Amino acid sequence: MTTDLQAIAFKARTHPKHRFQDLYGLLEPELLYTSWGQLNKHAAPGVDGARFPEYQQNLVQNITRLSAELKTKRYRAKPIKRVFIPKSNGKQRPLGLPTIDDKLVQQSVSQILQSIWESDFLPFSYGYRPNKSAHQAVESLNQNLFRGRFGYIVEADIKGFFDNMSHDWLHKMLLQRVDDKALLSTIKQWLKAKIKSPEGCCTKSRSGTPQGGVISPILANIYLHYAVDIWFEKVVKPRLRGDAMLIRYADDFVCAFQHQQDAEAFYRVLPKRLKKFDLEVAGEKTKIIRFNRYSPGRDKKFQFLGFEFLWELNAKGKACLRRRTAPKKQKATLTEFYRWIKFSRFKRLREWLPSLKRKLTGFGNYFGLPDNSRSLTGLYKHVIDSLYKWLNRRSQRRSYNWAGLKQMLMCFGIRGMRVRRRSNVKVDWYLGACITRAYV
Repeated sequence: MTTDLQAIAFKARTHPKHRFQDLYGLLEPELLYTSWGQLNKHAAPGVDGARFPEYQQNLVQNITRLSAELKTKRYRAKPIKRVFIPKSNGKQRPLGLPTIDDKLVQQSVSQILQSIWESDFLPFSYGYRPNKSAHQAVESLNQNLFRGRFGYIVEADIKGFFDNMSHDWLHKMLLQRVDDKALLSTIKQWLKAKIKSPEGCCTKSRSGTPQGGVISPILANIYLHYAVDIWFEKVVKPRLRGDAMLIRYADDFVCAFQHQQDAEAFYRVLPKRLKKFDLEVAGEKTKIIRFNRYSPGRDKKFQFLGFEFLWELNAKGKACLRRRTAPKKQKATLTEFYRWIKFSRFKRLREWLPSLKRKLTGFGNYFGLPDNSRSLTGLYKHVIDSLYKWLNRRSQRRSYNWAGLKQMLMCFGIRGMRVRRRSNVKVDWYLGACITRAYV
């Protein structure tokens, strides 16, 4: 963080109602160079086809040109390239790919907005924030459900959140802390930018912010901060009879309640609250479940950030809270590994086995939490069986026996995945004095 951003963060923290001016002037070469170091250099190109290696060859000239355009207010957002990636449920997720120029400016503006709103965001918001992670959200939910007095879960999902964010509401929310027409006009350019489809047609966006845009995460956090977080903390909790908790990661959130009446009241009012901000709950993914140690069962479970939570009886007959890889996610991953190994088997092993190692390492780093050893073991066994099957079908002669396959895997450093023995993430507690209680 630059000195200017540190000053903004301090001012925002000490003056909660201050509206910042002259923010557009911070978009200078120093901030652009800092933003360049934070961009993903392996991202796909935008509509202009420019890639990071070519852009970096003339980095000084490009940033000087971009800085001059910003200073003279000649900068204009380019159209966004629309691509689709498959989801685990068989559907496709639309992504928007800005150009490198737009990514640089978006990253700079994102840092400015993050410096202002970071002190305003509530502690149960974990998505796309410094020193916050999905593991922290999962661990906080797990520990608070295990130690707290929560008996009911409201599992909610916002239907097409990134595509349905209201531009008018977002502008009003930004005005709460920003009093800079030039900066707001630049953000509006990105929101209204034309979207170029794979067929070559261009359409103008009337709502939402494209997933894949660098500015989208902070805008989503600001939108849900006012639409959900503050409402839950200041309006919902004081009206409840018991304890309540909200854990949110971007547009995925879970609410826990002590009493059934509180959960049902929140379940009824949530669609009305979201509708006010042009959002809609996904009916098939929104439900209330009874969830505590006194009523364990495999039919009483919910999912959050790729994990499935459920109460089970251990060998001693005591109820324990388990988290494991969500079945749909596990099945989709098994299928993807099987297909990838099948179509990669004819390549030289040194060309694709290092990639297999990275894939397994990435899966283990995210899902390797305590209580999830069965999922990791099942995935690793599936990968080894798939390797044994397809490597031995590369020709009419058998290539490997089990001993030879094991030796080959050791040569490439592919080993079994293990769960972490102890969680090393910070847990935010929502018990005792941290929970607002009121009796009505």
